[in-house]
Amino acid sequence: MAAHLRTLFVATCIGSALGACNQNRERSRGQEPATGAQGKSGTATPAPSATNPPDAIPTPAADTKKDFTSKLDKDMKRVIDQLDALGAKRIETLSPTDARKQPTPAQAVTAVLQRDGKPITPEPVAKVEDKTIKTPAGSLATRVYTPVGGKAPYPLIVYFHGGGFVVGSLDSYDATPRSLANGTEAVVLSADYRHAPENKFPAAHEDAQAVYSWALKNAASIGADPRNIAVAGESVGGNLAVNVALTARDKSEALPTHLLLVYPVASADMNSESYREYADAKPLDRPAMTWFMDQYLKNPAQANDPRINLVSAKLNGLPPTTIINAEIDPLRSDGEQLAKKLKAADVSVEQKTYDGVTHEFFGMGAIVEDAKDAMKFACSELKDAFDKHARQSSSLQR
Repeated sequence: MAAHLRTLFVATCIGSALGACNQNRERSRGQEPATGAQGKSGTATPAPSATNPPDAIPTPAADTKKDFTSKLDKDMKRVIDQLDALGAKRIETLSPTDARKQPTPAQAVTAVLQRDGKPITPEPVAKVEDKTIKTPAGSLATRVYTPVGGKAPYPLIVYFHGGGFVVGSLDSYDATPRSLANGTEAVVLSADYRHAPENKFPAAHEDAQAVYSWALKNAASIGADPRNIAVAGESVGGNLAVNVALTARDKSEALPTHLLLVYPVASADMNSESYREYADAKPLDRPAMTWFMDQYLKNPAQANDPRINLVSAKLNGLPPTTIINAEIDPLRSDGEQLAKKLKAADVSVEQKTYDGVTHEFFGMGAIVEDAKDAMKFACSELKDAFDKHARQSSSLQR
């Protein structure tokens, strides 16, 4: 009971730090999003932005929970059922050490493939190399994926995995970099970062910026073009990707060519539409997000920092951005609202929300059909950005 009350307290504090509370409403289906992009089987609807008077104490809105299991498409349901069968527990009931030992969605995909008698070998790329890079805070593990196609010097994608700043690793997020590399004919530098609670905010953010700075100076050493670098990330990795671009802009470093954000953490408002609808979804629910933030932030008030609450940040001058969201995900409204804020800041944005799938679906192309479509969309956006940048650079050199 005490743990439950503490979870509710932290969630309320994080929402209160923004001074915002969204009103109850059902999600409007079939409406064209403000950003103008529509998913293959769903729509993107920006979260509302109603606020309380300056001195008012925000009152959490009542949940409008949906039965998430009934919304799962058949591919996604197989993965979620398998994750349950592997014994995955509610993460907020675990210590960080035990949480890192949990069965992962990637392991659930492997188990489904095995059950179907299908190969479980990862998507082949031309080369995979583990590489340790030096940063001001110490050494970080990275992994370099060279694509099957294309030729050096390749474009470069700096990729940050998810895991709530606490869990996640280069191994558990191995599928996405492989598919991105082959789909874009670019080298992918998948980078780890310091984890909480051992390393509190802004440790992961500092590491992400250090990795990007390293890439600008050392891309040639991994066969890549330092003038044509995109930044990508999933979940908290998407948050890190935006912060890399914001810092590069403010420090007058070379901006990324493109940003790919997959269900990014972009707001600390845990009373958003999707948080209320899918408060108990799997593999990510509201208590888990509360737990993750509690591990990473030194205090709930830090949720108001624009590095966490991206929708309050000054977003002008960022590079073209692609945002991918899952319908059955507390973070859906984060991505949709960020897309709206970026568009208002005159940033070119394409955003899609995929129906019937959950958080973590993006790297599940071996099982989930929508994941294949989302990866194809992401790679097309990145490749177009790389090609456009290369043409512009070539024109300037003439």
